[in-house]
Amino acid sequence: MDVRPFDALLLVSFGGPEHPDDVVPFLENVTAGRGIPRERLEEVGQHYFLFGGKSPINHLNLELLDALRKDFADNGIELPVYWGNRNWDPYLRDATSQMAADGIQRAACFVTSAYSSYSGCRQYREDLHDAVSGHPIEVSRLRHYFNHPGFIGPFTGATAEALAVAPDGTHVVFVTHSIPETMNVASGGPGREMYVRQHRSAAELVADGAGARRWSLAFCSRSGSPRVPWLEPDINDHLRELHASGVASVVVVPIGFISDHMEVIYDLDTEAGATAADLGLRFERVGTPGAHPDFVSMVRELLLERAAVERGDEASRPALGELGPSHDVCPVDCCLNPRSALPTVAGATS
Repeated sequence: MDVRPFDALLLVSFGGPEHPDDVVPFLENVTAGRGIPRERLEEVGQHYFLFGGKSPINHLNLELLDALRKDFADNGIELPVYWGNRNWDPYLRDATSQMAADGIQRAACFVTSAYSSYSGCRQYREDLHDAVSGHPIEVSRLRHYFNHPGFIGPFTGATAEALAVAPDGTHVVFVTHSIPETMNVASGGPGREMYVRQHRSAAELVADGAGARRWSLAFCSRSGSPRVPWLEPDINDHLRELHASGVASVVVVPIGFISDHMEVIYDLDTEAGATAADLGLRFERVGTPGAHPDFVSMVRELLLERAAVERGDEASRPALGELGPSHDVCPVDCCLNPRSALPTVAGATS
């Protein structure tokens, strides 16, 4: 299969601590420049200590890496796959340094964030700019995949399985990471609010495919000043509202996440699960795509699609729902940095 002009794939992820001593330094990396007191970081760090001070995200990325390498080999793609994180080892800078040493010149980047927002797209492109600075490497981000069949399909199958054994009247709650309302407004470009629009589109696709009669979208993992409006409702508040309205059973779908990392196993399994238990509400959380074969195949398909686009060849661009396939190159005003204008890569220059 023709992957020209790319000579590598770079898996770009968030990162997470591996040991208890890593937790607060990791959180300091995540919140750098926001002036959050160390005491608050130590409080948030307790979530990680419940799981031995280790996030599952790096292990899950290793599983995805192994699956990608096998999928490439099985499909005749001789392309090295690298991995770099924004906030913890292996850092993006280390990955790009190794790539440069290996003679890589043009890399496609698959980011473990499916949606448009500053924190889910532009911030990665800012960090990629810093990571490739000084190296003769050009990077291209593969397009957003929130409505790709390889992302929607695993969620649909898992939700349908959960509903098949759930009682009548079960309500499906789709959950994603909350962000400031201003960040949502700027996502995809000023006033476009693509973060919420993309999530609602993905949720509707899964709900329709799984036969869900009643569903809603809620949010988790809010952080920052309480004076700053963030997207609501919070999942715990929403569960209380559903219970008060007579709902007795929920299936929770972490539609905003590609794998079961900390926001899923703590914010949903632990915290929201406890809220549901206190209410006497039947609660089931379905799995994320992770290294599902359809999700892994999607990465290959996005790579081949973008390679064809770069060569000027005709490319298949599968996308479900009314929003269609996302852009390949982010517009200049897409998902603007709410604090300052920093240089990026993989975007338009004018």
